[in-house]
Amino acid sequence: MGKIRSSLKAIGQNWSMTQAVFRFLWAEVLGIFLGVVAIVAIPVAIFVNWLTAILIALPLGLLAATYWFSRRAMRAAYARIEGQPGAAAAVIESLRGKWAVTPAVAISRSEDMVSRVVGKPGVILVSEGPPTRVGHMLANERKKTARWLPDIPIYEIQVGDDEGQVTLGRLQKTLSKLPRNLRGAEVTEVRRRLEALGNVQQNMPIPKGPMPTSPRQVRRQRR
Repeated sequence: MGKIRSSLKAIGQNWSMTQAVFRFLWAEVLGIFLGVVAIVAIPVAIFVNWLTAILIALPLGLLAATYWFSRRAMRAAYARIEGQPGAAAAVIESLRGKWAVTPAVAISRSEDMVSRVVGKPGVILVSEGPPTRVGHMLANERKKTARWLPDIPIYEIQVGDDEGQVTLGRLQKTLSKLPRNLRGAEVTEVRRRLEALGNVQQNMPIPKGPMPTSPRQVRRQRR
């Protein structure tokens, strides 16, 4: 009983969240259900009988309505986080499949960021922000990654609403279209090498004191 209650509560929360974005959700779901039931039931009733028609049509109608609701719920979830920093990384982390996401490997003061994704296509650098600001960030991360993984394919995806960018709602489809270049063991090896890169960067010694601002100060520090 506890599991049933928690499941019903989760469905109710999802419904409320989705209806806040799609006001006529109830009409859409009901229309899909009745439409599928009618399309399936009428011909089956004519050629077989009404009992068989109802037994076949009701589950199919419920399945279609559930599918439509799940799609709407996904779009509503995207709408709620769209424009927030890290939204693209959050979407990829929620996808099915082997996607290893490292959010914000590069981030600017304007909260533009680049996240790194490792999967069967190779390494995917996903940016969030205007093209004029994230272009150099992607180029820097690409050079850094290629230095450690010269033989691994590297892709770039810019997430946003500007021309040439991918909207948050189409990000999953864009990732699924990428070619599968690596096998499972190769993906694991790429992940380990990139984790090693991250550890090296975190453990690099940082000079103490103020940064030198002139050649004379640099020469003094060397002495």
